Amino acid sequence: MTVIRLLILLLLLSLPAAAQETVLRYATTLRPTGEAALDRALEEASQLRALAEPAPVDAFGLVARAEAEPRRLAQVLQSEGYWASRIEVLIDGQPADTPGLAERLTETRAAEVPVELRITPGPRYVLRHIDLRPASPEDATSLAGIEPAGLAAGEPARADPVLDAEEALVDGLRRAGYPLAAVLDREVVVDHPAQAMDVTWTVAPGPRASFARPAVEGDTRVDPRLLDRVAGRLEGEAYSPQALERARRDLLRLGAFDTVRARPADRLDAAGRLPVTFAVTDRPRNAAGITLAWETEFGPSGRVFYERRNVFGNAETLRLEAEASRLGTGNPGSTEDANWRIGALFRRPALFDGRTTLIAEVFGIRERLKAYDRDAFVASLQFEHPLGERWSVRGGPIFENGRIGRDGNLEPFTLAGLVLAARYDGTDSLLDPRRGIRFDAAATPYADLGEGGGFVRALGTLRTYLDVTGDGGSVVALRGTLGSLIGADRSVPLDKRFYSGGGGSVRGYTFQSIGPRDAQNRPLGGSSLIEGSVELRQRVSGPFGVALFLDAGSVGETETPDLSGVRYGAGLGLRYATAIGPLRVDVGVPLNRESGESSFAVYVGLGQAF
Repeated sequence: MTVIRLLILLLLLSLPAAAQETVLRYATTLRPTGEAALDRALEEASQLRALAEPAPVDAFGLVARAEAEPRRLAQVLQSEGYWASRIEVLIDGQPADTPGLAERLTETRAAEVPVELRITPGPRYVLRHIDLRPASPEDATSLAGIEPAGLAAGEPARADPVLDAEEALVDGLRRAGYPLAAVLDREVVVDHPAQAMDVTWTVAPGPRASFARPAVEGDTRVDPRLLDRVAGRLEGEAYSPQALERARRDLLRLGAFDTVRARPADRLDAAGRLPVTFAVTDRPRNAAGITLAWETEFGPSGRVFYERRNVFGNAETLRLEAEASRLGTGNPGSTEDANWRIGALFRRPALFDGRTTLIAEVFGIRERLKAYDRDAFVASLQFEHPLGERWSVRGGPIFENGRIGRDGNLEPFTLAGLVLAARYDGTDSLLDPRRGIRFDAAATPYADLGEGGGFVRALGTLRTYLDVTGDGGSVVALRGTLGSLIGADRSVPLDKRFYSGGGGSVRGYTFQSIGPRDAQNRPLGGSSLIEGSVELRQRVSGPFGVALFLDAGSVGETETPDLSGVRYGAGLGLRYATAIGPLRVDVGVPLNRESGESSFAVYVGLGQAF
């Protein structure tokens, strides 16, 4: 038995070596056709080139592979409008179908056999007739005036534009209210003597329809009555893909679902309406997270949170947060100069008309800054409502009570305000936008319940993103901010005044360092603010990128922003793309710093600076 096993083992070991002797190495070249783009497409489609290394063959396999090559390359040529091309495959100078070629190649045992692709594209055919044929006589009225977009007689008879036009034809009919529109047949006729191609589609637009009342299904804990109210707004609306997507996003915007998928039916109901089913998947009920950051002057900071979703079955979210910063200031091991913020946020969507969200916040705050010290309790009750796909408005009361001052001399204050805010977001990403515009504006009238009087704090920021290369590789980001305290004087609490400098403001400068100063060179804050930034974001390789930025900012003592004391900061940043946004490291340098200020600052965070 041992001898037999040894013989089998020796036989198995000998097989790879024997097989290796039959493998024939070859190199494939393509004779240029005179059109670089066509050559690239042919090279990518060539199986001779693609399989040479990963799938070696013997001489007979090489000949078989070469004989199959013209069929693949012909498809590429025809897709580009070349319907009378000539394709030759030469192996060692001989046509692939030469009798006895494989045997001769086996006998010669050449180190590497040359394979050449000789392609003569011939004339490029053009489109001649482009027609739509109704599937039934009653469909003719629906198709009146409709033409396939992107095609015209006399253009090259390429395959991709024809397929794109077919897809656009169906999409256009569906946008026009025909949910069951379909192309039943595509007839392509090639006229070789005329070097032309005719395309005729047989189209069934189907009837116009409105939406039936949608159904929501899935393993979800959200109250079905709430889901019916949100999704039910779609009922009776004329069919359009945009309306269907808007309803899907409304459900997703509740915050209770990981995914929401829309499934239109493939036929109308008895009332002639289109049934729709939304399939939902719940997010996990519980979530927790931690965020860490570091800044050169103030050291580390961190934030932790716990989130409970769908608290009472109506897609509510309760979020508990705790945040601490400036942990590197003060005496070693001491937290006397540290800042903290702790509290809760409650979010209840789908109120009133099903699109309004209630946001309630309660926070305790401790701040120890160069500009002021503050201990405060803040509570707010806001209502947020979308206006279309891009706009949203927010408003509601806010209450603040606490003490604020300097050098341990903290005076009590009590403020009541009414937040009025609007937001427009036309960007393509929340954390890493590459194109579009984003605008935020808020005006909050405050009444001083302790000292009497009041003021209005107004602040607006416009951001725009320009995709220079069209692929997100080079992006120019611009930011502008204006702020004003209307009807204010020096009795306005220090935290409501405007300051500039630091990360997200004018990088390179100490936080809140730009603006008026007191006799001890401490920030006083101002009644107006103007800031601007320009940043070039360049992808370098894979997930790595760099950013070159210039920031500017000025704080004025009057309500009207002025440029008399503009300070500039510039620097360089590194970016590493992650699934949840870019990891950012910025080094900023103040260009017109004053004595006593740091010569640079480093900022680390998640997401772009703006």
